[in-house]
Parts: sequence; structure tokens; C-alpha cells
Amino acid sequence: MFWIFVLTWQVGGARAQIRSGTLEPATSEGPVGLDDLAVIFRGSPAGADALLERLFEHWDPRYTAPLLEMDHILGTPRPLRIRLMDRLADAWGVPAGGAVRDQRDDIHQALWASPYNVPEDYGAWKAGLYRRIDPRFDAYFDDHTDAATIRLDEVQWGGVRRDGIPPLSDPETVPARDDQASYLDDTDVVFGVVVNGEARAYPKRILAWHEMVKDHLGGRSINGVYCTLCGSMIVYDTLIVGKHYELGTSGFLYRSNKLMYDHDTESMWSTITGEPVIGPLVGRGLKLTPWTVVTTTWGRWKALHPQTTVLTLDTGHRRDYGEGVAYRDYFATDGLMFKVPGQDDRLKNKAEVLALRFGDPEAGPAAISSDFLKTRPVYTGEHGGQAYVVLTDRSGAHRIYDPKAESFSAYDGDQAVTSTTGQRWSLTEEALVAPDGTKLSRLPSHGAFWFGWHAAHPDTALIGE
Repeated sequence: MFWIFVLTWQVGGARAQIRSGTLEPATSEGPVGLDDLAVIFRGSPAGADALLERLFEHWDPRYTAPLLEMDHILGTPRPLRIRLMDRLADAWGVPAGGAVRDQRDDIHQALWASPYNVPEDYGAWKAGLYRRIDPRFDAYFDDHTDAATIRLDEVQWGGVRRDGIPPLSDPETVPARDDQASYLDDTDVVFGVVVNGEARAYPKRILAWHEMVKDHLGGRSINGVYCTLCGSMIVYDTLIVGKHYELGTSGFLYRSNKLMYDHDTESMWSTITGEPVIGPLVGRGLKLTPWTVVTTTWGRWKALHPQTTVLTLDTGHRRDYGEGVAYRDYFATDGLMFKVPGQDDRLKNKAEVLALRFGDPEAGPAAISSDFLKTRPVYTGEHGGQAYVVLTDRSGAHRIYDPKAESFSAYDGDQAVTSTTGQRWSLTEEALVAPDGTKLSRLPSHGAFWFGWHAAHPDTALIGE
């Protein structure tokens, strides 16, 4: 598939660039310096072995993250990799031997479970390493890491250059009844968004290849971010206090969740929280506002919104946009492409949850099992001082509303919701509407894979485990 080709080609190119030439250590004895680590990967076999012995004779655990990153990018020759991983495993008290990838995963878990401890100039070193893959990567780390709100040793390269997975910008759209929309089957998955009364469907089969769409809807500039790895589609308003933030795909991940960047300052932003986490914008109180989004089927979406528009296949890129083609192997198993710390086995990694994005922040994050909700068309609860009601339709799509003083007893899986007093309310994307025009507003939420939401929020409460 295309993304595998891109990753293989770009990693291969990175190895060719970084491994050109032969290095020798700055000194032949005493502790190894951070810059000397490259000798293990670019030096002669004899020099690499000698440096490896010196490294562990004067072992400093702060070098663990740089070693793992260089091994991941440069592809250490197998005999040396086995020796390196065995020594790291011994240093971290994890089982030695076995598959190298399993060892590396165990070492990462031990590293991330320990207090954050990296070399003093780790940010500058990271900038120097990754600028050889893409010179634009330098700006993410150099001189801007002291105020980072996430651990730099958990920021992993995703295998592509900046915007190497190309975002869609103001994509072509057509009405649902247009012939150009006939490529979609009623069972195809779409992400439905309504902004100021204007409805649009973003097919998963298209976004899986692009992971980001920059669009204008209902008079607003929006940025939809689909993280294929963690199963979340979040739509943000690009304005914060009147300022527009042009966002892109950084090429890096944090806990298997893609990091965005803004074009003006090249700060990196969390997809999950909508906040800058590395760079000059950190600490300024900036946070993107999410619009509501629903994951449903094309048939259900166009039935509810006959005036909706939808993306066409004319994206300007050549891809196989067949349903389920992109990331087919990844979605077919419960395995992860990039390990995350502290996986929680209350649900399977890729079990779907509904992430709640409302309530008093002091209450902490929360998510509800999607399977739990599918057996309960009407589910009520309270989170962070905010009451809510979740309505789940026949496609398995979840929408969540603020009930205020109302309580609901039945939902027909379409547009009719019945209160306990017998009053019928109409379901819309923006609110539940009573016959007299009273509205109960939609609350922000989005779908995600359990492992991805938990990795971002290890303290999350899980409902319906």
C-alpha cells in the first residue's frame, strides 16, 4: 500500500543520508558522549563494538532514548543490534533474548515507566538527527523544547516527511444526489459534520489516505484530523480569539497519535487535546475548539441530511480510495504499529470508545465503550458536573446531548426521541428540538480506539468495560 511505500522509501533515504561516511569517537577512553553514539551506527565494526563496550562500562541510562531512536532510523546491522538490545535489556531489567522488536518494546516500556531523564542537550541532538531526514524537522526541537508539555523521548518519527501524508485543502464536494457521489455505498463509513446548518460528509476511505482535511463549512474555517492509528476523527475550528492557525501534519507521533504543526511558528500540537505541546506557542493558553462530529454510514447520513455535500474522488492525488483499502492490515488485527506506555487491557486495543470532551476538567477524562452503548440506545449519565444523554442509532453512531431538566426513555434510532413525559423531540446534529422550539444542545465528543484515548489520558474513567 502507498503508506508502506512512503515509509520504506523515506526511512531508506534517511539511512543513506545519515550513514554516509565513517565516524570515530571523540576519545578512546572514559565515558561516551552523546555525539559519540553515532559511531555505533556509522563507525567501523571494530570501532562500534569497542564503543559499545565503553558505553556500558560507563553506563548512563539517559542514553537509552537516543540509542533506541538511532537504531529505529538507521537499521543497526543484525549482530550488533542483538548485542545492543541484550545490553539495554540487562540495564533495564527486562528479559534478554527473543525477538529484537519485542526486546525493544520492553525497553521502551521500562523507559517510559521511569521518571523522564534525558541528556541535557537532547532536544538539540534530536533536531540534528531528524533534520537529515527533512531539514524542516529542525524547527520542532531546536531551542524550543524546555517548555514542552510532553516527554521528548515519547515523540517518535512516523516514517514520513512533513506533510508526507498530504492533507486535503478545500477539497471538491458535490451534493449527495450528484453522480460523482455514486462511488459511495450506503454501508461506507463517513464522518459527518454540521457547521451553522451546513452538512458535509467526509468518507473514511478518503481521509485514511490523507489524515487531515482543511475546509470551509457554514462560514467557518475548519480542520478535520483523522488519526488512523488511534481511530479518532476530530474537527477543530481553526480560529482562536480571531487568529487563524494553519495546521499541517508534522511527521511525528506522540503515543501513536499524530502531532500537528502550525505554519507560522512550527510549534507542534496535540491532535487529541488541540493544544500546542512543543514550541514557542506552549504556555500561552491556546486551545482549539472542537466541532461535533459523528461516525456513521453514508446511507444513514444522507437520510438524515438530504442536502449534505460529500467529497468527490477528484482529490488531486492518485490513490486507491476503495472502502477499507488504506491501513487494511492494521485495522484487521489488534496489534499496534507504534508501542505506547501503559496499555490497559480492560478493552481490546482497538475497541471503539466514545470520548467525552466536556465537564469540569478537575473531574478528569472519561470514555464510554461503544459496544456498551450499542445495546443501550438511550444512555444517561453525568461527568464533571455535566449531565448527558447518549443516543445511539441503528448504524451504531453515537450523539450526546445536554438534557438539562429533561429525561428520555426511548429513541427510534432515527430522528424521534421520547421523553419520560411522552413528549417527542426531534434529533438534529446540533440539538434535540421540542415541538415548541426548545433546544437541548449537542455536547462535544468523538470516537477513538481505546488504546489511543487511554495513552493520551492514562487517568481516564471507563464506562461500560
